[in-house]
Amino acid sequence: LRMLQVKLIVTGDDFGYCPRRNQGIVDCFLAGAVSNVSLLVNGSAAADAAKLARRYNIPIGLHANLSEGSPVCEVLKTNSSLLNQDGFFHGKMGFRTALSKGLLNMSEVKQELKAQVELFHELTGHLPPHMDGHQHIHVLPEVRHVFAEVLEEYGIKYTRVPIEPGLHNCDWIPPSLMDFYLGVEEDSFNTVDVFTRHGIRWPDIYIGLSTMGKNMSVSNIGSAIDTAIMESVSKVLSPAHPTPQSRTVTIELMVHPGYPSVPPVGGCGEGPDDFSQSWERLHELQTLIKPELQSHYKTRNIQLCSFKDL
Repeated sequence: LRMLQVKLIVTGDDFGYCPRRNQGIVDCFLAGAVSNVSLLVNGSAAADAAKLARRYNIPIGLHANLSEGSPVCEVLKTNSSLLNQDGFFHGKMGFRTALSKGLLNMSEVKQELKAQVELFHELTGHLPPHMDGHQHIHVLPEVRHVFAEVLEEYGIKYTRVPIEPGLHNCDWIPPSLMDFYLGVEEDSFNTVDVFTRHGIRWPDIYIGLSTMGKNMSVSNIGSAIDTAIMESVSKVLSPAHPTPQSRTVTIELMVHPGYPSVPPVGGCGEGPDDFSQSWERLHELQTLIKPELQSHYKTRNIQLCSFKDL
């Protein structure tokens, strides 16, 4: 494994969700624990987040959101298939249900995704180098095609494909959540061809489902990375290539650090959700800045970077 160089992108998701989330992510970035962020442009503190990214030179991409809060596209705010009876997005599971019933208009999905790219450009002064999906909506059936078209139209090269090595062996994940994760995994497998056809790229390895919230620890981040590296090395060490080439493996670790939201401040139009108000945000922040984690990276020749360094 000596020959192996590992480039690790540690992405803080939901930048812009609320001022306390922004502060936590910035603190992690300044501590060298997060190397990239994903902006929710419909988040209540999105403009503030974009300013912070500019001030501290934080690499920033777009966290496309079709499931939580309000659309940014004016025409879709009043009457669209993307909204429930309360006038907000359908929610993490509600979006999936509406999609499976054929209730979502894909041209409206495309319209909203483009509006979010445009707003990102307006807030940051540049197009996003990478774009992924809040609550993994971007790998869902039908949506994946529209998402890929939008990335290709804007020349956005990178995305996230949430297939996590070793996920099936994580016995600490409760069954209901595991079912959701396995659904995300299956959708991701079915998305690979679509994204490939559109010339979109993503890191070799994704980690983040098994390490979320209270499950995050230095040892489980470490072992998730080791599992991932071993898997990619075994692919290289096939009979055709008996000796390890010196090569680079790229990994994205998805994280959600922050200081807990305090209602009514935060969210994407409906106020902050339970996950954002919980101690789990702070637990992630405290874990990510631990010196033991930094030294784990060093001993494994792991270099933190962002998508523009790939």
